[in-house]
Amino acid sequence: MTSSTARVDLDGNPIKPLTICMIGAGGFIGSHLCEKLLSETQHTVLAVDVYNDKIKHLLEPDSLPWAGRIQFHRINIKNDSRLEGLIKCSDLTVNLAAICTPADYNTRPLDTIYSNFIDALPVVKYCSENNKRLIHFSTCEVYGKTIGSFLPQDSPLRQDPAYYILKEDTSPCIFGSIEKQRWSYACAKQLIERLIYAEGAENGLEFTIVRPFNWIGPRMDFIPGIDGPSEGVPRVLACFSNNLLRREPLKLVDGGESQRTFVYIKDAIEAVHLMIENPARANGHIFNVGNPNNEVTVRQLAEMMTKVYAKVSGEDSIETPTIDVSSKEFYGEGYDDSDKRIPDMTIINKQLGWDPKTSLWDLLESTLTYQHRTYAEAVRQSIAKPLAN
Repeated sequence: MTSSTARVDLDGNPIKPLTICMIGAGGFIGSHLCEKLLSETQHTVLAVDVYNDKIKHLLEPDSLPWAGRIQFHRINIKNDSRLEGLIKCSDLTVNLAAICTPADYNTRPLDTIYSNFIDALPVVKYCSENNKRLIHFSTCEVYGKTIGSFLPQDSPLRQDPAYYILKEDTSPCIFGSIEKQRWSYACAKQLIERLIYAEGAENGLEFTIVRPFNWIGPRMDFIPGIDGPSEGVPRVLACFSNNLLRREPLKLVDGGESQRTFVYIKDAIEAVHLMIENPARANGHIFNVGNPNNEVTVRQLAEMMTKVYAKVSGEDSIETPTIDVSSKEFYGEGYDDSDKRIPDMTIINKQLGWDPKTSLWDLLESTLTYQHRTYAEAVRQSIAKPLAN
């Protein structure tokens, strides 16, 4: 429940209740953002998505304290004329809609480009034409490869942060060759960023762009064969979770040498909350939202997850916890990757005073506890069925 005390923004101004059109509200990030806005503010959410499984607990029953402040609209933004009406009657649009699973980038490149660029065009257009503020979710993948990755392997400059720390206002966006269709996602996301930026420069669109760096927590992605396709390949943490639940070795693509940072979803949602309620500080900015303190190689992540899952499940780890696979074998032809993705936090810290708080161990413990409680029995049953037959 919200406090009766008047809430103020970072500059001491009263925060007025907003109507927020949230596109992609039924997904991982959207479900957590809806929870935050409904439980801690007086804002109203127009939740737009094709599915609502992850926000059903917010929609019913009618006795919930925020009843009347969330409406679910089952809309596919590709071809539904109702979308403009929802944007028109909102103060702010948050666009979370995307195909954002690496396994799809080079197996479904057309869908990836259409989803992340073409389908986003009407949202930008409606916001610009109706003078509505837009918070658009992009990706840390727009940075592509680091400058350091092109240096000789033995170059000491590879350890110089100037060659791998990613800054919103100065770092270049470096992609692989066209035949590496893995970059279809990053390229589409960069192009929609440039369009939004141009709308701001030429037509006065008030915008904020969010570049997430591996947001982790309950309800992320899916477990193949349980609440997603059996042949589906979710992102790395859900992939590893699936392996742990099935007591299978965790597959390390190309040895798991890529370095990544991970941030807890609740920390990241606090950053978005600050953007929503501090437009004077957020408008016109691109924000990295990640946790550079939680940097590990994918191999180290697998080792940590194995230990954490043994703790939360009470089960001993399997004898061979990891196996190496090639990227071609795992993702197919056309896969490529970035070596490191480490965010610079200067701009978001200066503008919004935001710093992530949750350690990697703690966020893994929270996430894997949820995964075990939610999926362990269903996975056991799915494994048992073929044996019974």
